[in-house]
Amino acid sequence: MCRFLVYKGSDEILLSKLILDPDHSILKQSFDSRLRLDTRRGQNNADGFGIGFYTDPKLGAAPCLFTSTIPAWNCTNLQRIASKTASRLIFGHVRATTEGSLSEDNCHPFTHGSLMWMHNGNLGGWKHIKRRLGQRLADKWYLGVKGGTDSEWAFALFLDTLERLGHDPSACPETGFGPTVLRKAMEQTIAQINQLTDSIPQDVMQADDVDTRSLLNLALTDGHSVICTRYVSSSKDEAASLYYSSGTQWATRTTEPDDRQYQMERRDKGADIVLVASEPLTFERENWVNVPTNSILTIHRQTVMMHPILDRHYERDPCHVRSSAFVQTKGLVSNEKAPSPAHEPTPVQL
Repeated sequence: MCRFLVYKGSDEILLSKLILDPDHSILKQSFDSRLRLDTRRGQNNADGFGIGFYTDPKLGAAPCLFTSTIPAWNCTNLQRIASKTASRLIFGHVRATTEGSLSEDNCHPFTHGSLMWMHNGNLGGWKHIKRRLGQRLADKWYLGVKGGTDSEWAFALFLDTLERLGHDPSACPETGFGPTVLRKAMEQTIAQINQLTDSIPQDVMQADDVDTRSLLNLALTDGHSVICTRYVSSSKDEAASLYYSSGTQWATRTTEPDDRQYQMERRDKGADIVLVASEPLTFERENWVNVPTNSILTIHRQTVMMHPILDRHYERDPCHVRSSAFVQTKGLVSNEKAPSPAHEPTPVQL
């Protein structure tokens, strides 16, 4: 499985302050992921990476994208670009393949017009639903898929869903599509994936030992609003880990040039900065909040909103305990079940 990071801020920030510098930056997660327990790969996310960010609107609504199949820790160009590039809205992703070959076409984020998308997880029973998912799509979305990942096909399904809701995904509206529209399209996309896995015949599931549970930690933006989900198509299991942090400043503890001890500062009730990450970028527990399983997080005008995804997999009982066994079989752990590094004084459970 993969790791991803979202930054949305009132002000621009250097990519290096998120991608490279923090103690547990996404670059470090590419070779030392604390919330992955993959016995096949160890703690590496070495199958490529991608950075997407928005520039001056005068240059166009589409985000700038840099992807590579080189491991993030070994890419000199990433370090050069990140230290000289700033943006108010940034997506970062390091990849560990589950579907699709090692190719730039398979590196997240994926984009269309002003929209940008990334995914950590898998679509359940993928080989048994891929053809039927494609049959649901209009030709332009079907033909627009360049790679071989279930994640990109899920994006194509989202684009098709957004269009069926009456919104042209290629339009690049000046103020975005709006958080309500994006959230509705996201929820309907998840519902359609569940419909596809539910329709796999029982005899096929038994003969091929098909697991229909999907892990859908998704991130989407139109350059204005951000939608993130933490979701598993099960009422008994935990989803893969996801956290967010908000505050007024993302800064180092000291003014020393080599200080990498970043922290989220909060000087008032505002949220000038919002971070969403598969793993916290710092070891400060108080900086990070668990996104509940089967929830959708919305960032709009620097306000964070959380909504439950109300389907049959949602558990209303606040005392309900989910199992982390399934997510561990995928090489991941949930937010709540992990050891913490002993050398840090106030660690998030990593």
